[in-house]
Amino acid sequence: MADYLPLDISGRCNAGPALLGADAGDVIGQHSFRGLPFQVGANGADQCFISLSGSHSAVTIPVNKSAKRIVFAHRLMDSKLADGGPLGEQVAEYVFHLSGGDEVRVPIRERFEIAPVAGRIAIPGTPGAPYRAVTDQKARLQPRYEGSWDGAGRRHTEADQATARHYYLWAWANPEPDRQIESIEIVPSGLPFIVAAVTLSDLDEHPFAREGRLAARITLTDKVDAGRDFKDLDVEVDRGDTTYVFPLPLSSSEEFVDAHYAWGEQLNQTSSPSYVEVSAVPSATVTVKQGEETVGSVNWGQVLDKGTAATPRVRVELVDPGKNWVQIKVLDDETGRPVPCRVHFRSPEGIPFQPHGHHNQVNSNILSWHNDVGGDLRLGHTSFAFIDGTCQGWLPRGDVYMDVARGFEYEPLRGKVTIEPGQRELTLRIKRWTNMNADRWYSGDSHVHFLSPQGAHREAQAEDLDVVNLLQSQWGSLFTNTEDFIGEPSVSRQGDSIVYVGQENRQHFMGHMILWGLKQPVMPWCSDGLGEAEIGGAMETTLSYWADRCHEQGGWVVQPHFPNPNGEAAALVAMGRLDGVEMIRQTEYNHTEYYRYLNCGYRLPLVGGTDKMSNEVPVGLYRTYARLAEGDEFTYENWCNSVASGRTFLSGGPLIGMSVDGNAIGDTVRMSGPGTVEVDAWAESIFPIHRLEIVQAGKVVASTEAAEGTRRLEIKEKLQVDGHTWLAARCGGPEYYGPNHIDAMNRGIFAHTSPVYVACGGDWWMFDKSAAQYMLTMIDGDLSYIRETSNQHTRGNVTHHHGEGDHVAYLERPFHEAREAIEKRMREHGIEL
Repeated sequence: MADYLPLDISGRCNAGPALLGADAGDVIGQHSFRGLPFQVGANGADQCFISLSGSHSAVTIPVNKSAKRIVFAHRLMDSKLADGGPLGEQVAEYVFHLSGGDEVRVPIRERFEIAPVAGRIAIPGTPGAPYRAVTDQKARLQPRYEGSWDGAGRRHTEADQATARHYYLWAWANPEPDRQIESIEIVPSGLPFIVAAVTLSDLDEHPFAREGRLAARITLTDKVDAGRDFKDLDVEVDRGDTTYVFPLPLSSSEEFVDAHYAWGEQLNQTSSPSYVEVSAVPSATVTVKQGEETVGSVNWGQVLDKGTAATPRVRVELVDPGKNWVQIKVLDDETGRPVPCRVHFRSPEGIPFQPHGHHNQVNSNILSWHNDVGGDLRLGHTSFAFIDGTCQGWLPRGDVYMDVARGFEYEPLRGKVTIEPGQRELTLRIKRWTNMNADRWYSGDSHVHFLSPQGAHREAQAEDLDVVNLLQSQWGSLFTNTEDFIGEPSVSRQGDSIVYVGQENRQHFMGHMILWGLKQPVMPWCSDGLGEAEIGGAMETTLSYWADRCHEQGGWVVQPHFPNPNGEAAALVAMGRLDGVEMIRQTEYNHTEYYRYLNCGYRLPLVGGTDKMSNEVPVGLYRTYARLAEGDEFTYENWCNSVASGRTFLSGGPLIGMSVDGNAIGDTVRMSGPGTVEVDAWAESIFPIHRLEIVQAGKVVASTEAAEGTRRLEIKEKLQVDGHTWLAARCGGPEYYGPNHIDAMNRGIFAHTSPVYVACGGDWWMFDKSAAQYMLTMIDGDLSYIRETSNQHTRGNVTHHHGEGDHVAYLERPFHEAREAIEKRMREHGIEL
């Protein structure tokens, strides 16, 4: 016979579909439950169930066939457990009559072999699923790339538990498989129940998957198939369960270990190679599909037995060498104590094995704005878990490849270890190669969203980051981190990380503004409509107002992702309302804008931050190093004051330093007149760097390079100074702008100092006519926007937060002030535009 053969029991049926309620659907006919075939009733018949209770006589179903197992689709129609009835009460006895006159009698008990179904006709007090039977439905994967709004949160679970729609399935194993089964006698003895279908099996397998899931590599052997978009790929299994299919890395394990140029690796977005994890019975069929097309189907039993099965277009290979539950410690090599860090483990095939409680695949490799969950990180193809120095979970036996990192001051630990059968512990050591804190440099991320304060502490410690500015804000109707604002710093118990919940106040045209150190919120958080404020919102305020309210509280103001959106930046700079400007990308444009304002005589400390809004960005990937003054303790206030004083450099990996005639970053060198200065600059990095440059007044005036990349570069140069100027050091890749980390923004590996200012005869002062004209033109444009484009409430129809009667005049005031300040500077120095 076929591997599973449905019996025709329609001749014994005495009840119809109405027993299951009006919305039961089409229950009569052929069905597949957990991939097994069943026949419920007969097509065209009205009766489809054997319905019995203790008051009924026995019913005999003729079989006259051999079978190793018999599977019943049945259910209870009532329960007394809610009223205190006994558990395991016998409902019926199934009597199997074997050839030769022998019989096997099996009691059918509530919550063992049978149970009520809590579903479309829910039974009050339904006690739960039976111990020895399974549901008629399999577990179900959530829609992977689309779905309803109310399923957005549940989508993170990836799968829905198996439930019973109509029946439970119970399998009886024949103790005499060589003897024919002549009939099955159903002897009712208690609560009402129904038998819907009976299926025979001649296979030597339990009908329902019980082995834990195993990993299988999927290789599409046709180049056209392999090159298609990964989103088209799907894997299904009929008699078991499967995870989503996930891409495998394109690089080999050896290439992975040797890659040291950046954090992360390129995500494989093609359909091959990939992997899936399967829990199925040997008779199951594994089907590989692209869109609606079946690429190939293989027998899972052959994969288990032979290790591989193939069709002309697809190959499925078992890649599961066994695994151990391992306790892992990552120790600081100097102290010998567990140290927070981020870890990644993978098999030789590239299958991730992340610590328990973390995700092998972060959000299924789907972009995850605002869904920053689980203490995880995904950089391209590589998933990381943030740990406190200890973790535990499964690791595969044999070779395991690892990537352990802790910020820019520790040597990354990327290599191979071997897990022996029975091994339960793994100890790794990560080594600090430099200690910036020892020289009073403390690092911070200026700009982080969506984490919790405690999560920010954990991730900061794992990235060897001292300060996290966690910013509440608004996106349309979404307000974030509202409850986390306390108006003071959160300091870790060890004192090695500080999290301060501040604000990023945002306006889509005028720009965004980071407010550090707030004691009270500055409202409104956002203004003037989408995508920052609410839809149809009016322009309620200016960035200048936000800056003034922050400074009144003793806080600090930073222009994020400088200069974009490039609206009010000129007015803010002209009035000295900024304590720093932030770069979150290494582009020529943001450098040009930064240099423009420096050349016009405005002192602007440089700040590094990530604008982290997803698991695709590590906290501190771009960070601000600020040097505390001699004798200052590490506190949030002292760190912010150091930033505002200009004692900073921005780092996307390299550490960089510079002195001018012995003066440090942020200082002013005073010369009596034109002459030369001696510049010392250096850069060191865990990533290869190619170029170190000295920038004077926006132009590169000295450089050194290493064509193949190096860990250290330095310059010692005498430079001519003919007037007031500024100097800064920067380093990066072969062309400076690049190469890229594999984070959400593909940011460059670079570092840039804040300036050292050189005053040549008198107090430092610079002015650039073209820059001043640029600023004035921008201010004129801002006024035009307020008057002609921005949304405004009907005059007199609302009372604004500022309480002034003329709201437009209130909005325009900082721009008039900025224009006057620029023109005043020009008049003082006899400059005409």
